Amino acid sequence: MTMTDLGPLIPRNRTVHPPAYAPDYKTSVARSPTLPLLSLESGPSEETGPMFGHGMFGALDNNLILNWTKGAAPAIGERILVFGHVLDERGKPVPETLVEIWQANAGGRYRHKKDSYLAPLDPNFGGCGRTLTDENGYYEFLTIRPGAYPWPNRGNDWRPMHIHVSIYGHSFGQRLITQLYFEGDPLIDLCPIANTIKERSNLDRLVAPLDMSMARPLDFLAYRFDIVLRGRRQTMFENRLEGL
Repeated sequence: MTMTDLGPLIPRNRTVHPPAYAPDYKTSVARSPTLPLLSLESGPSEETGPMFGHGMFGALDNNLILNWTKGAAPAIGERILVFGHVLDERGKPVPETLVEIWQANAGGRYRHKKDSYLAPLDPNFGGCGRTLTDENGYYEFLTIRPGAYPWPNRGNDWRPMHIHVSIYGHSFGQRLITQLYFEGDPLIDLCPIANTIKERSNLDRLVAPLDMSMARPLDFLAYRFDIVLRGRRQTMFENRLEGL
């Protein structure tokens, strides 16, 4: 079995992941495979380089409130701190791992040409950021709480407030993607995408609880989102490939 710094590569546990075909999530109908899946062994291109260095990062890369305007003007909305640790299945921190996020603005609109939602764009908010975990596997982002938004799935479906999270290993082939939801959002229970995860305990791993110990008075609230890469408590990922 091929080995990495994190231990032996393990196959995906499909019993806890959402099915590819979920009729209530209309996009999955056309995208779900109709033939048996093939499991391919990973090779050097999936398991090695390139490495990411601190020199590639700017001072505001993990500050979405200021990074679009380079500090000239702040983004509009409720200021929040999203923070946590990236851990392996043994609870050991994973240092120098690239974490990227992207999200809608406070009104629920993405800075993307195909986003036609009626909410206005914030000229001072780009909606994306990145950082490296430190030696203790810790990361943090200062950002704006994203708004909910409607999407053309069924008659009146809305996405809960969420942030997309990407975690890289030692190469571009070792990338995991997930979504962070916020504690107390009633739209989570109504979302066809979130509800493709049938086991509630697994869905709860994607919900970041409020953490007032990290909130700053008169400035921002804080939400903790620890990311577990493997094991029984692993975070649910959208794209975990067989063997990675």
